[in-house]
Amino acid sequence: MKRSLSILALCAASLAPVVPTAANAAPLSIKAEQALLRALEDEYNAEAFYDAVMEKFGAVRPFVNVIEAERKHAAALTDLMQHYGVEVPANTRLGSAAVRAEVPATLAEACRIGVAAEIANRDLYAKDLMPAAAGHPDILRVFEALRAASENNHRPAFERCAQRK
Repeated sequence: MKRSLSILALCAASLAPVVPTAANAAPLSIKAEQALLRALEDEYNAEAFYDAVMEKFGAVRPFVNVIEAERKHAAALTDLMQHYGVEVPANTRLGSAAVRAEVPATLAEACRIGVAAEIANRDLYAKDLMPAAAGHPDILRVFEALRAASENNHRPAFERCAQRK
């Protein structure tokens, strides 16, 4: 549990300066707005899947810890979107039957899906979202923190889970 708390603390600390100031808020490009929406959708998808896993298997690690981080990631993105006047959509996948149907039969398989999802998340930020937000240092700072959390915290936690199950 102590390691889990340190991961959450690290994520929270890296996202602390997410509210942009007027000095660094360039007008939001369409590409940057779309990047924010894609990032939020990805965080919502992760939250919905991890929630469905816990619905099936109980409040198990690492899902119980990573879902809290995903919620903080979504909140950081929401703060940015509100600052730029972008409408924040609801997480319509949370609690949906479609997401519940995606949950595999075993916890080990769910952990392997978590590994793949965190790798895809890392790559989405690095290859697509960060280039689309060029010129917006406030958005890039948040995207980099979220990319790093997937790579350095969430992926290793799911890898450990997949190995011990």
